[in-house]
Amino acid sequence: MERKSLRKAVAAIKKYKRFLISSHISPEGDALGSELAFYYLLRKLGKQAMIINEDPLPREYSFFPGKENVRIYKPGLKEIDFDCMVILDCTDLSRIGKVRALNKSNKPIINIDHHISNKRFGAVNWVEPRASSASELVFNLYKEMRVPFDEDSAILLYTGILTDTGSFRYSNTSSTTHKAAAELLRFNINANQVYKNIYENIPFSNILILTKALAHIHIENAGRIAWVEVPAKLLRHKKLSFDLTDQILGFVRAIKDTQVAVLFKENLCVRNEIRVNLRSTGLADVNKVALAFGGGGHKTASGCTVIGSLTEVRKKVISKIRQEL
Repeated sequence: MERKSLRKAVAAIKKYKRFLISSHISPEGDALGSELAFYYLLRKLGKQAMIINEDPLPREYSFFPGKENVRIYKPGLKEIDFDCMVILDCTDLSRIGKVRALNKSNKPIINIDHHISNKRFGAVNWVEPRASSASELVFNLYKEMRVPFDEDSAILLYTGILTDTGSFRYSNTSSTTHKAAAELLRFNINANQVYKNIYENIPFSNILILTKALAHIHIENAGRIAWVEVPAKLLRHKKLSFDLTDQILGFVRAIKDTQVAVLFKENLCVRNEIRVNLRSTGLADVNKVALAFGGGGHKTASGCTVIGSLTEVRKKVISKIRQEL
């Protein structure tokens, strides 16, 4: 653990009284779990805190305690009164989207993240690439500041760790990660129900879309690269209640001999904008691929947004992946 950076984060938390907390657009389990657990940490310390995200809480996390404390950014929102901004699970400040506009006075930022591609944009940067998740870092913050866990904070942190490690299957899972999860499980967490809420609660209409997407899996480079395209027309007249990215990539990366799995998804709202999600078995560094297109993440899990048609973007990204392989 980077003790010096952790101590700086602790000192900043002790120094300030009012906090604005945020995370990246399209938040998932780790972003939301770490945000809410951090919110509870501040409240237990007698601080004032608020969470504002650009995007709403996904349906699969509706079981989260304290979800009512997550506010959604709206145009015309007046400047929020705070002393310090805390950004969790974000590689770049631009990833928080429109919430960035709330810091017009350039208040100090505490940047807490675990991505190797983090841009160190804060006044305080606690970045631990070897940590499994932002939630694992917040777990360590509770321990460092001697703030006791309770059932709410435990379920939030456990879920964040669970989702960002692929249910403890990814290479970012360490013995430290398992020890943190074991301690959190002491707080009356129904681990089976948490898993069901996130992964076994998909509406049938979404499953039909998933099957259509999986019907168009392609492989190349002797099967070492596998990819799927999701064109806007597949989603245009349907409302997804779940983000199916993890489900699609889970199937694709399970193909025998596949070393890199890629999902190319057209943005419904922005013409010629493609969201690219990459997963690797570890032999290829997909963070380098994502960085080449202005994105980032981890060696085995990264993403980027690229301008162009599906075909154009696919050709560019696959070409870069071949170089890494």
